[in-house]
Amino acid sequence: MKLIQTPILSLFALMFASSIVAQAPNMEYKTDHYWQQQADYTMEIDMDVKTYQYKGKQTIEYTNNSPDVLSRVYYHLFLNAFQPGSEMDARLQSITDPDGRMTNNLGTKENPVYESRISKLKDDEIGYIKVNSLEQDGNDIDYTIEGTVMIVDLKTPIQPNSTVEFSMEFDAQVPVQIRRSGRNNAEGIDLSMSQWYPKLAEYDDEGWHADPYIGREFYGIWGNFDVKITIDKKYMIGGTGYLQNAEEIGYGYTSDKVKQPKGKTLTWHFKAPNVHDFTWAADPDFIHDTAQVPNGPLLHFFYQDNMPKENLENWKRLQPKTVALMEYYNEHIGTYPYEQYSVIQGGDGGMEYAMCTLITGERSYGSLVGVTAHEMAHTWFQFLLASNESKHEWMDEGFTSYISALAMNEIMEQKSDNPLNSSYRGYAYLANSGIEQPLTTHADRYDYNQGYGISAYSKGAVFLAQLGYIIGDDNLKTTIKKYYTDFVFKHPKPLDIVRTAERVSGLELDWYLMDFAQTTNTIDYGISSVEGNTITLERDATMPMPIDLKVTYTDGSSENFYIPLRMMRGQKETTATVLEDWAWAFPSYSFETSKAVKAVEIDPSGMMADVNKDNNIYPKPEQ
Repeated sequence: MKLIQTPILSLFALMFASSIVAQAPNMEYKTDHYWQQQADYTMEIDMDVKTYQYKGKQTIEYTNNSPDVLSRVYYHLFLNAFQPGSEMDARLQSITDPDGRMTNNLGTKENPVYESRISKLKDDEIGYIKVNSLEQDGNDIDYTIEGTVMIVDLKTPIQPNSTVEFSMEFDAQVPVQIRRSGRNNAEGIDLSMSQWYPKLAEYDDEGWHADPYIGREFYGIWGNFDVKITIDKKYMIGGTGYLQNAEEIGYGYTSDKVKQPKGKTLTWHFKAPNVHDFTWAADPDFIHDTAQVPNGPLLHFFYQDNMPKENLENWKRLQPKTVALMEYYNEHIGTYPYEQYSVIQGGDGGMEYAMCTLITGERSYGSLVGVTAHEMAHTWFQFLLASNESKHEWMDEGFTSYISALAMNEIMEQKSDNPLNSSYRGYAYLANSGIEQPLTTHADRYDYNQGYGISAYSKGAVFLAQLGYIIGDDNLKTTIKKYYTDFVFKHPKPLDIVRTAERVSGLELDWYLMDFAQTTNTIDYGISSVEGNTITLERDATMPMPIDLKVTYTDGSSENFYIPLRMMRGQKETTATVLEDWAWAFPSYSFETSKAVKAVEIDPSGMMADVNKDNNIYPKPEQ
């Protein structure tokens, strides 16, 4: 066949390009330059279930592994967001499409008038964390509280490679359940205790990350937790960490085997190694079930015994599916490193935490499995691969959406040819909506909640799925596993997933990260003309891509073609006929086939995120 493109590659250049593909990729990843901070927490909490107030004592052993001298540290006081006049309250009142879980609609569906639920909280309904004292190595230190952030100026700066001890006493109140955290959620769970303790902000090679809590995402320091929670003895607790004193409190034992201590309260003692958050939920009506993953962790399920019969049956049916989900993620990402994982009824939808998730439980069976699949997948994409989800929310929400869609397709036998179809449709809608912002946008800075949601979940999922289109599915599978192996228990950034893919595939991919994640450039390739045996394609948008093409001939046979993208400096493995590469600067590309052409289709797999499919098929289908 004859290739028509200017300039035409010489035979030598074609041979050179082939040699690039054949070279073994550089699989080595060095971490000599990498460092991250360490914060080990010891906490004692005394919870009053009548007032929803609690007192806390906290000690943090903080190790500065950075090369910098730190003269200041920051704490997050997340519960302070649930007060009238807070930044979270203000944002609910200023954004065009506020979260419906956090607002009341005083208007109609067609003409909504939103009212922030936070703005109406009374003094005994708000959330707060009040710091009573703070010491560094036994000496009082000064602090200033600005909303959900506490600024601490140190009298003795923290030197590199040194450890200091911060000791704090604080009072807190659990807010009426508004968002993630809170008391008495819509399904009657008494305590959903997430973002509940004073938490040191992360400091990394980009500096401090002391973002105010406005309702979005999180970023935390790796460390070990030792937590004691004293609460009314009627309550059962599930959450992060391993319970240390099950026999002492009679947990999981019948009363004739264990005599519970006298008094109205019990102290639950948990330890959690190498996590970056600690979450728990408590309710007097919890049922507790377990399921063992073969050669894996013990799964715990906490849910109320007073749900409708159908919902209770759904929670029983959920348990073997959760085992299957854990096995799927272990196989396709990497081995879950802890000895247990808990699925807990609570919160306001679904939210991932260390070694557990909080989900609302009165759902259909499919919805219950689906939310569990998504939140469990977050264990890998954010809680083990702990990216800064405030800055790179698409790396956790999107990658989670990608792998959980594949898991659901297999485990629930959905038999979809493309489980990511909804993500592609969502992204295409956003790209054509006029409200898209680049994935570099901070999670709190999106102009629309809808824009944030589609960007983080759908476009983030497409980023990974489309990477498979570019480097090949087998290379993508290898990339995900190597990404996990290299960055587990670290804080990976967007470049890390791309560089991992480069090491696996041997291809140049910086253009992909730049165009798809750092801009709102779009992909639009079309069929310009078919004249005899000559096919001419055109690039109608800015973003470059390699092209998969299917040609059907007049004799009924078909042939697949692959047009490499020159700036990739190579190509994915393919059984298709490989044509001369296409340099991005040329808006059109022509080639000749060996037989008369009947039909042409760009990207028959649908895995390229082309925002205009109308020009991808020749002849155009009848309307």
